[in-house]
Amino acid sequence: MDNNNLAQITFGGGCFWCVESCFNMLNGVESAISGYSGGHKDNPTYEEVCNGNTGHAEVVQITYDPKIISYEQLMDVFFFLHDPTQLNRQGNDVGTQYRSVIFYKDDAEKADAEAAIKKSEESGRWSGKYVTELTQFEKFWPAEQYHQGYYNVNPNQPYCSAVVGPKIQKFKKHYEELGMLDHAKI
Repeated sequence: MDNNNLAQITFGGGCFWCVESCFNMLNGVESAISGYSGGHKDNPTYEEVCNGNTGHAEVVQITYDPKIISYEQLMDVFFFLHDPTQLNRQGNDVGTQYRSVIFYKDDAEKADAEAAIKKSEESGRWSGKYVTELTQFEKFWPAEQYHQGYYNVNPNQPYCSAVVGPKIQKFKKHYEELGMLDHAKI
């Protein structure tokens, strides 16, 4: 990858363990890092974010090469991986830290995000009105090291085997058919 032409996007779609694992499998993604964004406390911890008092969302910051994978393709994956019609939750994970959110850096990125939301909503992939927030990006705080690549290290942990694993298998099947997966990372 050409490191001089890399771009970044930050968004939250529920628990970051699954989102991070899936994005790290995509061709053109340099890295997907679990972390926190959108809150009011510097250097939040996982425990602080989980208690819901910091305002942060669990997010993934993706560094990618737009010559290999487009913003539109990343948005398609984002809307595949979570239910953007659920307000402040994903399945049994409940709280504002699990909200659907896209953090944009400028007006052009905001317009692209609005277009991606509209396109996905009109596709009928999810029934209902999308509640995905569009929020001005301010700061990304990487999650603790043990959260990075969590599923890869802990596939038999009960939450991972019951929730994350099946979602990753569905993701692999869908995006492998589209030729978007990097088999060197799988």
